[in-house]
Amino acid sequence: MDRDERILERIRDIAGRPKNVTLEDIEWVIGQIEAHHDVKRREFAHGILFRIDGQRFSVCTHHRGSRQLKVAYVKGFLRAMSELGWYDE
Repeated sequence: MDRDERILERIRDIAGRPKNVTLEDIEWVIGQIEAHHDVKRREFAHGILFRIDGQRFSVCTHHRGSRQLKVAYVKGFLRAMSELGWYDE
């Protein structure tokens, strides 16, 4: 399996379990697609703002009780991946 296929598989996996996604899952995908896109990351008090070729989404990280992200942040990530051509809804 080539690298791009592994990325697509991981994004499909994230989409299939939106209530059980961690920041590490999303950061793995972003780390892999950096070879194809201009990726910027800006940390702020309660989260991280990602910009990938003009597509922006944020992830809130201040909820200390759980490592899982809220579904709304996962959906923002999936929308960005869809716009970039990495995910078909």
